[in-house]
Amino acid sequence: MTLGGRHALALLLAAGAISPNIYVAGGRQSKAAEAAATAVVDNLPGYVHETRDPWSGMVFARITRPGVLGRAGVCGKKYCTHRYSSAQAWNADQSLLLIANGCGGLCFLDGQTYLPLFHRNRATECEWHPTNPELMICVGGRQIATWAPRTDHEDVVFASGAYSNLKFGPNKGNPSRNGSRIAVRATNNDGRAVVFAYDLKLRQKFPDIDLAEFPGTTGSCSISPLGINILCSQQLPDGIEASFVFSIDGILRQKWMEHHRPGHGDMTVDSDGSEIYVGISKSDPDKYQVIKRRLADGKATSLMKYGEAMHASLRSLGRPGWVFLSYGGTPAELSQHPDWAPYAQQVIALRLDGSGEVRRVADTHNAPFDYWSETHASPSPDGTQVVWSSNWGVPGGPVYDFVTRVEWPLKPVFDRKEIVANDLQ
Repeated sequence: MTLGGRHALALLLAAGAISPNIYVAGGRQSKAAEAAATAVVDNLPGYVHETRDPWSGMVFARITRPGVLGRAGVCGKKYCTHRYSSAQAWNADQSLLLIANGCGGLCFLDGQTYLPLFHRNRATECEWHPTNPELMICVGGRQIATWAPRTDHEDVVFASGAYSNLKFGPNKGNPSRNGSRIAVRATNNDGRAVVFAYDLKLRQKFPDIDLAEFPGTTGSCSISPLGINILCSQQLPDGIEASFVFSIDGILRQKWMEHHRPGHGDMTVDSDGSEIYVGISKSDPDKYQVIKRRLADGKATSLMKYGEAMHASLRSLGRPGWVFLSYGGTPAELSQHPDWAPYAQQVIALRLDGSGEVRRVADTHNAPFDYWSETHASPSPDGTQVVWSSNWGVPGGPVYDFVTRVEWPLKPVFDRKEIVANDLQ
């Protein structure tokens, strides 16, 4: 979606005029969308066939296709993709890759060859354990559990009649980077919405934070990388999405009342040891720039100038110091704005140190259409692979997943021309 389109859509959503999951171009049943879904794309890379991207120089492969996906399940005709940019797609040792959207459950692929392995159904929300490759952490109903997808074995670590409707985020929650703690949203027996931290290793629950004490409606909550803070998003009555930072003991440490400053992002630990949230700002003074913001004091630092960045991911836990950015928009619009960040329909890795150093990852050929067709790039734990989605230039056409293998130099290589273009010299 273009920046102008984003502005219009945001206003409509804030006013409650449209549902957030409608198609941007046309409706769900539009004839144009139906025609696009059956369109033949001549230059679509073959299934699990390696191709070199002329823009980035990296090798990539298409890893999903509509229809039967071997022993892993059946892909839908509209999309078959990984879950989200800030959700870990690979397990800790990168032997498994999870496809969760449009796959009729959870479809597990080989994390290196991308061939289908097996299929599972889960009624609860699960995220990969960041250090144990055999486990996922699952939350739902009245319990928290660890689950081994290969064997389908589950161990319940927390169950309580005092809470119901437990949620992992929802949708945007991650464990701490060592996998010991998570933030859980729930409803207590008084019917009040709360969030609390839980230590899976010690099986220790931390105090409730009463979300009803804060304005608006809670969107999602996540534990911080070091497991010492909880970050929650709150949609205020005027449509602004603010952020609140709590200690795990329930003390309010920060509240960022600007709209999405930042949003659509992820958390990590910066080079100085401070926890930061990295994403796209939608408020002045750094509107539509990629920024990092410190959880301790709210200090914001711009990393990339105004542009079409849509999502940020920091799931490369084993390669700290880099954020992976998914850019939308169109090359035609970008050509009219030489002062914008020089990326459209592309994925890049950007250093967090403010140097402007970039690694090109993928030219996605992803035509703007709807939420499900957004790129949502997410790296593997060591940053050598990145999964991303694309309709391959056909708005409303099938959305596939692709994986790019990222080649990293032994020493930093600064492309002076690109740094100057990024306006971060």
